[in-house]
Amino acid sequence: MLAAGSIQEEVAMGEYDRWQGRYAAPEYIFGEGPNAFLGAQGPLLPAKGRALAVADGEGRNGVWLAEQGLDVLSIDFAPNGQAKAKALAEKRGVKLELILADVHEWAYPEAAFDVVAEIFTQFSDPEQRAKKWAGMRKALKPGGLLLLEGYTPKQLEYGTGGPKQLDHLYTREMLEAEFGDFSKIEIKQYETMMSEGGAHAGMGAVIDLIGWK
Repeated sequence: MLAAGSIQEEVAMGEYDRWQGRYAAPEYIFGEGPNAFLGAQGPLLPAKGRALAVADGEGRNGVWLAEQGLDVLSIDFAPNGQAKAKALAEKRGVKLELILADVHEWAYPEAAFDVVAEIFTQFSDPEQRAKKWAGMRKALKPGGLLLLEGYTPKQLEYGTGGPKQLDHLYTREMLEAEFGDFSKIEIKQYETMMSEGGAHAGMGAVIDLIGWK
């Protein structure tokens, strides 16, 4: 596990402090259940295998993946988030491997995961996002499943969560340009009522990608 000090050197202290502060709250700010999109994809998951939960925060998505029978690695740069992820896994009675790491700089292993999940990790600027997505592509096995959800630019009209920077938001064109060479992708863009803890509550404008490498 990487030391918190080294993580702080790799990321902007403002972001590190912001997420450490948010995760210091006693409650799970996005709730304890999985993201609604991710939770609906159970039938697509392999019966066994390895899964990577990218920027998994308090662990709600990684824990759910572990409950589906997968061996899950949960990575995040905020120790407060990972402490809550560990507690949630223990509460649910599942094993969750945790690595404290900046998802933009982590050495993603080659073809190591059957499933990669990236859910609302939109703190990344365009340069960071390119690094993160390149790492995710590298880590996913041929034929592996990518599950991704984020907010679209229309989310700025709602203000019910997500980043305030336009270039941090996802578009269909962006996802097609990055993952269009996968063997198959499905992209859906829509508006929905979010109810995922206090941090994602109210109407949201989202985009989902399901892809097979």
